[in-house]
Amino acid sequence: MSDESLGSPFFIAFFITSIFLVFIGKSSKIEAVAFLTGPANSKNNNIIPSGNVTFTQNACGENVHVRVYLTGIVPGKHGFHVHEKGDLTNGCTSMGAHYNPEKLNHGGRTDEIRHVGDLGNLEANELGIVDTTFTDHLISLTGPRTIIGRGLVVHETIDDLGKGNHPDSKKTGNSGGRVACGVIGVNIVSAEWPCMVHSSGSSNKIILTLKILLSFLVFVLLKL
Repeated sequence: MSDESLGSPFFIAFFITSIFLVFIGKSSKIEAVAFLTGPANSKNNNIIPSGNVTFTQNACGENVHVRVYLTGIVPGKHGFHVHEKGDLTNGCTSMGAHYNPEKLNHGGRTDEIRHVGDLGNLEANELGIVDTTFTDHLISLTGPRTIIGRGLVVHETIDDLGKGNHPDSKKTGNSGGRVACGVIGVNIVSAEWPCMVHSSGSSNKIILTLKILLSFLVFVLLKL
């Protein structure tokens, strides 16, 4: 390739377009983590429950991947929810209700009608260990549904997913007290994470503006 061709408007336009596409399509992610713990449980040999829950979102608008590893949990199923407050001043009780910005009824993770914070049940094995992964389409680590800074709670009993007859079924899944909790905090943020703005609409406007500017620049260069 000659020096003259390198400086041609066509090459410059191609180069700028390539850089832009790399920027827009670059794989980036944000990761959050919560360390959960709670008081020793007399029903479980006074073992203190503890462990980590990691949330990973690989790009704007994508599902969130959840990795849970807990020990010291009473064997069986336990309700698992994001709560509205990341407040530990009074232990797990000060974390408020389920995170429910749309004010909907309680439901299961795969239900159309549910709280944003409804993450179903975790199941501890006979050794009191929860070791599982799942993906959720409703929670997010950015934008109006971000769960960062909010509480994460493991409950005492099974969540009936809003399908029981108890008065609390449509509110909490009748999943009992709170046996372990923590606050969800940022762990990894890509320097080029494109949706750290307050809403996906703002992010889309930024990308649209960049596309318009790029198109105009290419047009000008091709006219040279």
